[in-house]
Amino acid sequence: MDKGKLNFLIDALMFLCMAGIAGIGFLMKYVLLPRSAARALYGRRVELSWLGWDRHDWGEVHLYLAFLLLGLLVLHIILHWDMIVGLFKRFFANAAYRPIIMVSFVCLCVVLFLFAFFIQPDIEERGPGKGRGQGRVESREQAPKHLAALTHFDKTSLPGCLYSTGQGQNKSSLA
Repeated sequence: MDKGKLNFLIDALMFLCMAGIAGIGFLMKYVLLPRSAARALYGRRVELSWLGWDRHDWGEVHLYLAFLLLGLLVLHIILHWDMIVGLFKRFFANAAYRPIIMVSFVCLCVVLFLFAFFIQPDIEERGPGKGRGQGRVESREQAPKHLAALTHFDKTSLPGCLYSTGQGQNKSSLA
């Protein structure tokens, strides 16, 4: 396959990934509401799903599409590297500033990509029956430092693992 066809294929797949990420994001935001919003809308406690998957299952698909998009973006950059270098040199004509700008850009990208692994969430305990943003906060603490990076990467985020739905039954995360 020639370079032009490969570029077209990668760009088309990137666009499909972005459309899927946006569509699933809209699905989770406006259709598969969080429990508190669903309760406010329907007047009772309901579990919302589409095609048998709840918002957390669709969130995993959302994440995997994002990983696929990142991989395709890396391929896109590799295929266009000569053009990127040429445009960078034309845009920043003064060669003395180029290393500073390049290092700053790379550092900013690394920080934005990895910051979630270095933050510690605030933990708030609320009174009984109180939802997010309601009730008074009983105590406030921070998660232990050694657990901060594991907060969102427990067994529920691994494909094919079983997790508790909070109702005493187990459900496969990809079934």
